[in-house]
Amino acid sequence: MPRASPNTARGPLVKLSSRVPPDTGAPVIARPSRRAILACLSLTGLLASAPRLVHAQDNYEIQVYSAPTMDKGHTIFELHSNYTFDGRRTVANGVQPTHHAAHYTLEITHGFTDWFEVGAYAFITQQPAGGFNYVGSHIRPRIAAPESWHLPVGLSLSAEVGFQRRDFAEDTWNAEIRPIIDKQVGRAYFAFNPVLGKSFRGATSADGFAFEPSGAATFDVTKQVNVGAEYYGGLGTLRRLAPPNERDHLLFGVLNLNLSPAYEFNFGIGRGLGSTAEKSIVKLILGRRI
Repeated sequence: MPRASPNTARGPLVKLSSRVPPDTGAPVIARPSRRAILACLSLTGLLASAPRLVHAQDNYEIQVYSAPTMDKGHTIFELHSNYTFDGRRTVANGVQPTHHAAHYTLEITHGFTDWFEVGAYAFITQQPAGGFNYVGSHIRPRIAAPESWHLPVGLSLSAEVGFQRRDFAEDTWNAEIRPIIDKQVGRAYFAFNPVLGKSFRGATSADGFAFEPSGAATFDVTKQVNVGAEYYGGLGTLRRLAPPNERDHLLFGVLNLNLSPAYEFNFGIGRGLGSTAEKSIVKLILGRRI
């Protein structure tokens, strides 16, 4: 990811969730009051109580979010793609296999203020036995704490709502709440997303909030090259954590390139651990800011 502009100075040169447009030299816009931010946090939480994507075939946007939001009036177009080399080989509970399946996500995110953005997604899969299939869609509002608060870490909150076709998930309507915490320490960058997910229609709709944490630790090797690791977990619900042998873990080694302030590049090779059926995945995120 490009180097941060003055109002988004946290994170590595290439962040895992790129929300920083090219520095246009525009004047600094007044930050919202703490009361306004807290009101929006409440609104975002209410939105998250509406219908999200689920667990079965949900490896579409494999990404750890960084705290800054997209600047006002700027947009980023992202294509997320991944391929499962070693996954589930059979239909399970009506859900298509993941083995040798390719997943694509088109994401468009626009900044409405310096602290509020909205992202929209379209999910597509390419199954080995067939052509391309539309899977579902999301919408994601997100707000960030302004730098005028002088917090020791970057902080933002997103909510995702959407649906997924029954052929590709046991749960078809879901919501997600994603707190985002990050910190730049010299050339090292750390991010943590303690994600909470809730199904509203499908096999796990009677369950409580699922705990699906993710995180990243990366290091700027040069001004253009950033390397590190990403983690994605499925640990059960807030009511009852799953036994250790039933938890899902996905670990990626990643490469981020800072080739231009207008572009995003994130490549990763992942290995599934624990109970997850997806044992080997490769992913690529390409983004263009305007």
